[in-house]
This record gives sequence, structure tokens and C-alpha cells, in this order.
Amino acid sequence: MDVGEWLRSLGLGEYEPAFRDNRVDGEILPNLMKELGVASVGHRRKLLSAIAKLSERSAEAPAVPEAHRAGPLAHDAAERRQLTVMFCDLVGSTAMSARLDPEDMRGIIAAHHKCCASLIERNGGFVAKYMGDGVLAYFGYPQAHEHDAERAVGAGLAIVEAAPKLETSAGAPLHVRIGIATGIVVVGDLLGSGEAQERGVVGDTPNLAARLQGIAESDSVVIADGTRKLLGDLFELSDLGPQNLKGVAGPTRAYAALRESSQESRFDALHAGGLTALVGREEEIELLLRRWAKARAGEGAVVLLSGEAGVGKSRLTAAFLERLSGQPHTRLRYFCSPQQTDSALHPIIGHIERAAGLARDDTLQTKLDKLDALLQKTSTSGEDSALFAEMLSLPNVGRHPLLELAPRQRRQRTMDALINQVEVLSSSVPVLMVFEDAHWADPTSLELFGRLVSNIARHRVLLIVTFRPEFEPPWIEQAHVTALALNRLAPCEVDIMIDHIVGNNPLLATVRQDIIERTDGIPLFVEEMTKAVLEAVSEDEAWRTAALVPSPTMAVPASLHASLMARLDRLGPAKELAQIGAAIGREFSHELLVAGVIESVVFF
Repeated sequence: MDVGEWLRSLGLGEYEPAFRDNRVDGEILPNLMKELGVASVGHRRKLLSAIAKLSERSAEAPAVPEAHRAGPLAHDAAERRQLTVMFCDLVGSTAMSARLDPEDMRGIIAAHHKCCASLIERNGGFVAKYMGDGVLAYFGYPQAHEHDAERAVGAGLAIVEAAPKLETSAGAPLHVRIGIATGIVVVGDLLGSGEAQERGVVGDTPNLAARLQGIAESDSVVIADGTRKLLGDLFELSDLGPQNLKGVAGPTRAYAALRESSQESRFDALHAGGLTALVGREEEIELLLRRWAKARAGEGAVVLLSGEAGVGKSRLTAAFLERLSGQPHTRLRYFCSPQQTDSALHPIIGHIERAAGLARDDTLQTKLDKLDALLQKTSTSGEDSALFAEMLSLPNVGRHPLLELAPRQRRQRTMDALINQVEVLSSSVPVLMVFEDAHWADPTSLELFGRLVSNIARHRVLLIVTFRPEFEPPWIEQAHVTALALNRLAPCEVDIMIDHIVGNNPLLATVRQDIIERTDGIPLFVEEMTKAVLEAVSEDEAWRTAALVPSPTMAVPASLHASLMARLDRLGPAKELAQIGAAIGREFSHELLVAGVIESVVFF
């Protein structure tokens, strides 16, 4: 159960951060009949009534076996979708089995499985099967996420790092090798019976992932080219060249994932090949420039930039930053992550690490030296320096005062120190702050930026906050705050954008028109669909790519599959209705849709 969604359905979304901070989920919610931390009596009674109804509903609902809870409804068991498959194998398990007692070996495998499952699930994956000492996992089923390929590689690297640290009776560190591949499959059919029952997957992708795992070195993650194309520059990769894999036709290019890259921005990492020309955003740029002029004059301002995924929030921000490149100012950029929504101050910590130039291989002494050099620019006190070092998980080795503070005081002092940094910087030059993807922000970061918003009006600071419509910023009513919603592009603007992407390459007028109609004015869709058409090797494939014949795998570029599937999965029971409508076509009558629903129910 999504507690945040439940609160919003009651009109009480303001309490979502408190529930999230206290780890209140659907399992313990029915037991919370007291001490909800809700001041309003009316709101408290409304919550208690809703919780009571949840309890009644839970008591009436039949028990669902744990193995099947994550799967889709029985009548919708098999689905065609893009899936990232991970195979993880324990290195040297055969030799260990020969020298260890079976009970000891069982304990080692159990610890390995537990470690893998924890990290896979933490990254949004689904453990499909345990095969001896191996683990098969899916990313993109039963719940798709926008960045499933990224999540899979992140989980793989985390497993490689964690496995040698496990305490077992093996007498030596454990080592793993991992293979990851992405492609279109049919997944979800229930196979077998009893405890052997599992969700089957049909397609080339699982076999490719298994073969890549077979060529992986110990403590390495090997990924397929299809997965690599979805990662941009988010990870540092080593090209392993074409590989001849058993059961796979022709040489297959493979890459070893080494570590996360040091790219400052997710947007920049995913657009390493360059940015498409900005089209149709002249008014928005002008508004940002006017707010910047006010900020430079000492009237701090906040712009809340909202829009659906792919509509161009980050692209507009990048264009605005380009316009300011010749002006003296300090630029502070903070990036939220879908994998770090529960990590306190994650975007702030990331910014400080980048600003100080901290590297993974730096010694503790070097990191402390770099941090001190950064903080000296703002004449930061020793006590505040100690708080910053602690925030970056750097131990106090005597160079800073030892602060004896209660947790609440430490939190307050840390926020005060962070706000003071911005104020000091703005006293010398104007400051541009960009807080990207606030819908993924952790509660502590939101609290900090809430305080910054209140203080900005009297400083030379412009703060731009980008987010999706589902996020409701609590700062909108303040006089120095401007809300700016990005709309989709008009058909004529999409046409201009296609011209920029196509360049001198020929494009059939009918294909162009189909791109305009199918992308619905969302710039990201326009870009990816047009590039997919240009990459087609023949005119016939170009027509298929633009979906002029019924071929959904070619109609939707791989880079958009996860995002669109994630939207569908969030629809819940309405997902089937959307799928039926999509099968009918872009336009249909209510009567035809009802007939399709009835036919679907009868068929299943």
C-alpha cells in the first residue's frame, strides 16, 4: 500500500513527510490509533476513521501467499514488456561444497541470497528465482520504474561490493559475478506448482544475461549493449569488445560496469551526445531572466518549475544556465535521485562533495583537506566545519571542535550552517541555486529548502526548483515565489524540433506527421522517436518504427519503454483499460471501449 497516495486521497497529503520519516507503511498503519502526530482534531478523526476502514478491509481480505504478492492479477498473468534481467552467481561454490559441511554451505548460500535479495529489492528489483547459489532477478516487473536498467547495474555493483564483506564460515571472502541484459520479453506466466511455482519469462534476454554472467570475471558486472544504451554516462564502463556467446547468434558486444560516474547531473549524463535545440520556450526563458535581474538587484526570488516527465524542465534549466555563462555569479546545483528518497540531505551532500572535489580514492586526510579548503572561502567557523565533516561521514580526527549536541540540536545547527553558507556567498556575488527533481527529495532536504525559500527574499539569490505535478510545494503562497508550469509543445513547435534533429537526413512527410501525432508534444518523446526513425536501416523499418504498422516493440524506442511502462503500472486497476484502448487505436468510442472490456473479461 502506498501510504502517501492514501493520505492524498483523503486530502491530507501534508502529513506524508511525517509518516515517511517515521517509516509508517501499510502493514503497521491499521495499528496506529493513537499518537499520529496530527495536531488538528478534525484531521485526526478523519485519519482514525479511514484507518478503521482499512482494518475492516484487511480482516475481510483473504490471505495471499507471499510468493505471489508481487505478481500481477491472475487474469493478467502474462505481459509483454521491456525487462532488465540480472543473473548473479557465487564464484567457487563447487569447490566450497567439496570442502565444507553441507550445513555450513547452506548457511553461506543463505547469507549470499539474503544479501542479494536485500540489495535487489532496495533498488526496485524483483527476485524471481534462487537457483542453487545463483539468483535470478527482474528489473521492470512486476513494477516498472523509469530507470530500471540503471537500478539493475547499481544493484549489481552494490552486490559486488557487499559480498566480500559478509561474515560466513567459508574461511575467506565471498565473490560473485553478474550478467545483465535488457530486452522485450513476455513475463508473468505461472509455471510449476507448490513451492516450485515461479513467474516465467520468455525471450532472448534471460539467456543473454546468463551467458554474460558466464564470461564475467570474479567481482565484476558485465552488461549487454542494449543495457548500455539506456545508461548514458551514468556509469564508468569498460568495453569488452564483441563476445561469442553460446546460444547467441553472432558476436555480442559486452561491457564491464566499473562504478558510478562522477557526472554532476543525471540529465547531462543521459545526454552525453549533446542536447537537442530548445524550441518553444522563449517566454519561459524571459521570465527566468527577469527574476534573475531582480535577484541580482537584491530582491531574492524563487521559481517553481513544474511539468510532467519528458516535457523539458532540465532542458530549460540547462538553456538558462547557458544564457548566464558570461555573468559573474556563484552556481549551486542540487540533484535528487529516485534511489535516494530516504537518504537525508542526499542532494546537499552530493553538491558539497562535487564542490570540494572529493574523489573515491582520496585518503581521509585528503578529503578533510579539500573540505577545509572549500569552507575557508566562506570563512566557515570550526564548529560549522565539524558539522559539515560529520554530514559527509568524515570522522573527527581532532582538527575540528568536538560538538556535544542532542540530535535535534545537531540537525538545527547543521541547517543553520548550510543556510549561512548561501547568505555569505550572496554577499559577494549573486547566487543561482537549482534544486532538480524535488519530487524525489528526502524530507530533510525539503525542510532545509523550505527554510531557504523563506530567507531568500532579502538576499541576492535566485532559486529554481524543478518537479513533477504530483509534488505539491508548500511555498507557493509567498510573495517572492513564482510558479511556472511547462506545457507540451504545439504541433508546429514539434515540427521545428524534428527539423533540428533530422538535419539534412530525408524524412517522409507521412512519417513526420505520425511522429507529431504520437508524441503528443512531449519533447523527450519527439527526440527519442525521431532518432529511432533515423537509426532505422531501411525505409520499411522506418515506417515500422513510426508505428504505421502494428508493431509495438518498434513503435516505442527502448529509451522510452521503462518510463511509459512505469506510468501504466501506476494506474493500478485502470491499467487494463488503458491497454485495451491502446490496442484499439488512438481514437475510439465509449461503446467500443466497453465492448473491449467485456470481451477481455470473457476471454480470461
